[in-house]
Amino acid sequence: MGPLFLFLFLMQHIPQADLNDFLSNDPKRKAAFVKHIGASFQEIGFLALKGHFLEKELQETLYHEIKGFFALPKSTKEGYETHGGGGQRGYTGFGKEHAAGRTTGDLKEFWHFGQDLEAHPDLKEIYPENIQVKELENFNKVGNLVYKKLEKTAEVLLQAIALYLGLDEFYFDHFIREGNSILRAIHYPPISQAPQDAERAAAHGDINLITLLMGSQGGGLQVLNRKEEWIDAVAAPDELMINIGDMLSRLTNNHLPSTIHRVVNPPKEEWGNARYSLPFFMHPIPQMPLDCLPQMINDVHPKKYEDITAGAFLRQRLVALGLL
Repeated sequence: MGPLFLFLFLMQHIPQADLNDFLSNDPKRKAAFVKHIGASFQEIGFLALKGHFLEKELQETLYHEIKGFFALPKSTKEGYETHGGGGQRGYTGFGKEHAAGRTTGDLKEFWHFGQDLEAHPDLKEIYPENIQVKELENFNKVGNLVYKKLEKTAEVLLQAIALYLGLDEFYFDHFIREGNSILRAIHYPPISQAPQDAERAAAHGDINLITLLMGSQGGGLQVLNRKEEWIDAVAAPDELMINIGDMLSRLTNNHLPSTIHRVVNPPKEEWGNARYSLPFFMHPIPQMPLDCLPQMINDVHPKKYEDITAGAFLRQRLVALGLL
């Protein structure tokens, strides 16, 4: 397969990888994994990943729990909505979040599970506490279990990304230990009338380092490739869809660009179908500097971004999304 053919293939398809290759004791398999995922993230910014730590049964259990939550009466759900915290924990109502640069709200409602701190009690003044749902006995317990499985998967994947960037394999470990990550449970309700300039999720880039997405087996998720073409991103049932976020783009001086993606409205004959999605947004601790890595700056690639911490950048973006 020649370089041009590979490039054109990547432009139209989401590349696949198996995390077991990186975790193997075979240096060649590990090195090939690092090279492949690095090229995939550079060329399109998305990757379908097998071999992650999230078991099928646990994933199905969480789907059962979140469907139960979103089926609760509107007044009950609104009782779990916080104000002034940027929607970082608990419930955010339908249409309240919009993409940066837009004012039309997305056709979704969602719930946020956050970090339960153990190693960094000093961050308790920064991180909001998780909100407990009284109506569903296992909701929070299952959400926390999935959170930890995805956090571990993201940790290992960032080790591979670090090697691709020429960094120490464990460069990110210190910054992501009990980072301000979020597991978002999204409900896109059935569409009852023609949307006026609204989409289930308008085109956007994610804020964080990397995103791990459950629930991309159904249609709707599209990725903007480097040729400015929208392509469908559909994962197999045993795959997570991975993409690069804005924080990692800043850190790498856009060497690994954040990929624009969206969730389009279904055709009219499918308006009556709800959609559920579970992205895990991998954030570092707020103190992590997102200053462009010196080795990513040269005459051909001058520094693109000003220095900023992860915490300050997150706040900027929450304001842009209409959540603060």
